[in-house]
Amino acid sequence: MDQVKAGLRSERGFGLLEAFIAMMIMTVALMALAQVLYAGIGLAATSTPNLVAREKAREAVESVHTARDTFIIQWAQIRNVTAPAGCPAGTTGNGGGVFQLGADDDPMSAPGDDGLVNTADDTGIETLPGEDGEFGTADDVPLVGYSRQVMICDVDGNPDLRQIIVTITYEGSNAAGERRRQYRLTTLISRFS
Repeated sequence: MDQVKAGLRSERGFGLLEAFIAMMIMTVALMALAQVLYAGIGLAATSTPNLVAREKAREAVESVHTARDTFIIQWAQIRNVTAPAGCPAGTTGNGGGVFQLGADDDPMSAPGDDGLVNTADDTGIETLPGEDGEFGTADDVPLVGYSRQVMICDVDGNPDLRQIIVTITYEGSNAAGERRRQYRLTTLISRFS
């Protein structure tokens, strides 16, 4: 009989305080999990605008390279119309070219007949293909909320090298930082192909 009583005493349950502490730990863990889920949804919502910004910046740089390689413009024209302010250290801004700098709040224009972005012949607003996946059809979607800056700076000490800085400003999700975001692509272009 004493052995039965001793066995019952060793099988006591949780007290109220222990249960309360366990519930608090679970609440904190669930709240942390909810915040991770919220941030993940925010990043997923921003992934498409990030991709569009990245591709539009790459497209701008490729158009400059193509224009140089096909002699649509001459080396002296691969500059901004007016000298850009804010060129990075080791570079200098010079004017006399064909590229408009652009502003953070200017809508992103489609390239004109020359195929170059941010030049005087740009027309209308850039569009994305609609559900059919083809450009130039009735379901194309205007690309609103995006702007593009193209800054071209001469590399100091090397007349055959220039730095191209393309900045795309766009609307993202504020779940993972600022709602207005920027994507910047910096590359070099040489006089030679």
